[in-house]
Amino acid sequence: MNGAQDGRYRQGPIASGTRAISPIIGTALLITLTVCLAAVVAVGAGVWSLEPTSPTATFELSADGDRAAIVIEHLAGDDLDVETLSVTIAINGTELTAQPPIPFVGARGFDGAPDGPFNAKSDSTWTAGERAGVSIAETNSPTLAAGDSVTVTLAVDDRQVATLETTAS
Repeated sequence: MNGAQDGRYRQGPIASGTRAISPIIGTALLITLTVCLAAVVAVGAGVWSLEPTSPTATFELSADGDRAAIVIEHLAGDDLDVETLSVTIAINGTELTAQPPIPFVGARGFDGAPDGPFNAKSDSTWTAGERAGVSIAETNSPTLAAGDSVTVTLAVDDRQVATLETTAS
């Protein structure tokens, strides 16, 4: 007697229905796994930006209203290439008419040569511990006096590195 005749092998709705669910569950699990993996890859790719990041550094700003001098000390952090640095100075919220073209030796709106790495004749790398400074000429507007609010914005390749504020002494 074979198995089909004595009823040990069943074929019918119960046996075939059970087998049909397994491939559907397996396919659903594979699709879910693929979607989750794609989400992880998308988030990871977003974190790894190909765009270079701005340098990070800490600075201290001082301003002398009597001498119309502004000094910025690089306290800590990344070295800055002054060839790619832009400096914007504002007095009492108004930007100077002539901004310092960093690095420079003589420029309209500024007296003499700047100090430290702002000077075109010095090393173009501004490292921690170095001071850089400019003297604002009386021909530049607005003029700097004691008690004035001074804001200096530093940017590298048009990416802001720091905004510094102080009151001129």
